[in-house]
Amino acid sequence: MSSFFTSSIGKKTMLSLSGFFLISFLCVHLTANLMLIVDSSGHIFNEVCHFMATNPVVRVIEPILALGFALHIVLASWLTLQNRAARPVKYARRDQSGNASWTSRNMYILGAMILVFLLLHLWNFWWKIKISGDPLLAPEPISGLENTYALVSSLFRESVLYCLLYMLGGILLGLHLSHGFGSAFQSVGLSNKVWRKRMTIIGNLFAIVVGTGFSIIPIYFLLGLGK
Repeated sequence: MSSFFTSSIGKKTMLSLSGFFLISFLCVHLTANLMLIVDSSGHIFNEVCHFMATNPVVRVIEPILALGFALHIVLASWLTLQNRAARPVKYARRDQSGNASWTSRNMYILGAMILVFLLLHLWNFWWKIKISGDPLLAPEPISGLENTYALVSSLFRESVLYCLLYMLGGILLGLHLSHGFGSAFQSVGLSNKVWRKRMTIIGNLFAIVVGTGFSIIPIYFLLGLGK
C-alpha cells in the first residue's frame, strides 16, 4: 500500500481525489458568492455567511479543506518536479503544441497564479472576518447579523483593480478546470475513449460555468448595480 502512495500513479490518484474535493468546495463557494448579486440589500448573503460560520459541520470541514488545498499543492509540485527531472533538456524544450493543449502544458503555472489570487482573497476577506475584524462588519441593525456583505461589496465598488484581479482569477480558475476536471476522472479510471470525450466536454462546460460565475460578480459591481 505504501508503494502505491509513493508511486507516480498513486500521487496522481491522490491529486485527482483532492481535486474532486476542491471542486465540491468551489460549487458551494460560488453558490454562496452569487448571493451578492441575487439580493442587493445583502441580507441573503449575510444569512449564508452566518450559516457557514456557525454550522458545526462546516466548521469541521474548514480545516479539512485547508489540508485538501495543501495536499493538492504539494502533490502538484512533487509531480511537476518529478516529470521535469525525468525529461532530458532537449526533450523538454521541443514543441509539444501538437500533442497537448496549452492549458494542459501549463497547469502548474495556472495553479501557482490561482494560489497568488487565493492568498490575496484570503487577506482581504477571510483574515478580516475571522481574525482582525473590520468596522464594516458591524451587525445589521434589523437582523443583528455580521454585515459581511458590506465588507465584500465595498471592495468591489471602490477598487476597479481588485475587480479586474477577481475576473482574472475566475478566468485562470476556468482554464485550470478545463483540463483538470477531465484529467482527474482519467486518473481514477475513466480513461477509455468514450468517457475521455465525455469528461472533456463536461469539464469544459463546468469550467465555463465556474469562470463566468466568479467573473460576473465584479462586473455587477463595476456596473453600479450593487448597493
